[in-house]
Amino acid sequence: MPGTKEIRMKIRSVQNTRKITKAMEMVAASKMRRAQERMRAARPYGEKIRNVAAHISHANPEYRHPFIVSRETVRKVGIILVTTDKGLCGGLNTNVQRLALARIKEWEAQGESFEVCCIGNKGLGFMQRLGANIVSQATQIGDRPQMEKLIGAVKVMLDGYIQDRFDRLMIFYTRFINTMKQEPVMEQLLPLSGERLGSPASQWDYIYEPEAKSVLDQVLTRYVETLIFQAVAENMSSEQSARMVAMKAASDNAGSVIDELTLIYNKSRQAAITKELSEIVGGAAAV
Repeated sequence: MPGTKEIRMKIRSVQNTRKITKAMEMVAASKMRRAQERMRAARPYGEKIRNVAAHISHANPEYRHPFIVSRETVRKVGIILVTTDKGLCGGLNTNVQRLALARIKEWEAQGESFEVCCIGNKGLGFMQRLGANIVSQATQIGDRPQMEKLIGAVKVMLDGYIQDRFDRLMIFYTRFINTMKQEPVMEQLLPLSGERLGSPASQWDYIYEPEAKSVLDQVLTRYVETLIFQAVAENMSSEQSARMVAMKAASDNAGSVIDELTLIYNKSRQAAITKELSEIVGGAAAV
């Protein structure tokens, strides 16, 4: 059994760790509320631009934007992997990386190759270890999603689809369900599927200025960028929720370890006292 001094040092070390995890839990809880507010604030804009994009795509049949036209064969797939920049958030990144890896193996078995855009340090490191073809990346995004930090990496992927470098664009991220539950999902960004745009109940008539092609190019590009921005906002909300839960579990475990070590310390101290008493009584009896 270790001595009382070593046990006291272990208890002090675990107490210091619990202070850190408790502080991180409180910080994550504060950031989680703000991230959820930003995520919900972005939804009305996303819904409105989806509605406008649906009407415009149905209102001008003489021009079909490349984002809407489906490819008959898929030879190459574009992947956008959204992860966090920091760790200590449980299995959040591991789950979405595992989902992406399973899909990549399926596509490779079908003879399809892939190009990757990584948003977040953890996904970038994962794809580098995998030896993937990384064509763009966006890291150090911070706690607030900003389109100017994402636009460069996103534009590389959108241009790649228009230039036929790949025939399908998929996004992997973690969807926020509630504080205790976040699920990794895969969604198809391009070509835009029917359930994405939806079918408008009534057809709107438009007068395009300067021309339909320019308007559709702008609106559908903004729509896809909004989908990616919303995915990043969802992932950030999931990150803070997962980190808060992970740090709470760490704090609770630290408390359990402290209780166990305290019990061992008390037993060790009592054994030392009993031994000293026995020695004193034995010495007195010998005299």
